[in-house]
Amino acid sequence: MLLTKGLNGFGEYLKFLWTTIGVPEKWREFFKRYTNEIYKLGIDSIPLILIVSVFIGALCTILIKLNINNPMLPRYVVGMTTREIILLEFSSSILCLILSGKIGSNIASEIGTMRVTEQIDAIDIMGINSANFLVLPKVAGLITILPVLVIICMFTSLMGGYLVCVLTGIVDVDTYVYGIQTMFIEWYVWFALIKSLFFAFLISSISSYFGYTVKGGSVEVGKASTNAVVMSNIMILVFDVLLTKLMLQ
Repeated sequence: MLLTKGLNGFGEYLKFLWTTIGVPEKWREFFKRYTNEIYKLGIDSIPLILIVSVFIGALCTILIKLNINNPMLPRYVVGMTTREIILLEFSSSILCLILSGKIGSNIASEIGTMRVTEQIDAIDIMGINSANFLVLPKVAGLITILPVLVIICMFTSLMGGYLVCVLTGIVDVDTYVYGIQTMFIEWYVWFALIKSLFFAFLISSISSYFGYTVKGGSVEVGKASTNAVVMSNIMILVFDVLLTKLMLQ
């Protein structure tokens, strides 16, 4: 029963994507909504990213220093390990898990409210593809802006580690900077950016689907928002494993 329900939901999701992804009927209106979504979903999230990234970078540096006491290891390993954690996981996967709560619930509740108040029905009656009109700008906007947010997260997290070295002296600043530069692999940056594209699509499309298909009233909209965040997080973790296996091994 659970498997049948899951397969049925996946089929409905694919049908939803089929009606969503297409050439916009009015490009001028699309670009207007596209730029609004970039600002609403991406630019508005920068303060949250800055706060979280600074503290996570500082925390990684402190914990790595406290747990690496082997005198055989060079001192710069703290900066190098902090860099690897941030590039490989935090700046893309963990950041998207955090943002899915903010962005995913926002998308699901907005579209779900439009559904229960019959605004989507009114758009359909006018002969407009409501899924394409409402969802495509959100998907395109998040795919565009999320890699930029990942880059900001990378820089801010490393700066958080740098600041904790300056303020506490737990690691020599020059040693930390040298560790960040040591054995740097450029592909890890591209790996994080590529993952962010997949995660952006998953967050925006899944959240839009749950909002678009909601039935009932305000209570159901709240449940749809919760389900959107949960499912987005699950799929981010699944794709994180798959992409890591495909792209790093």
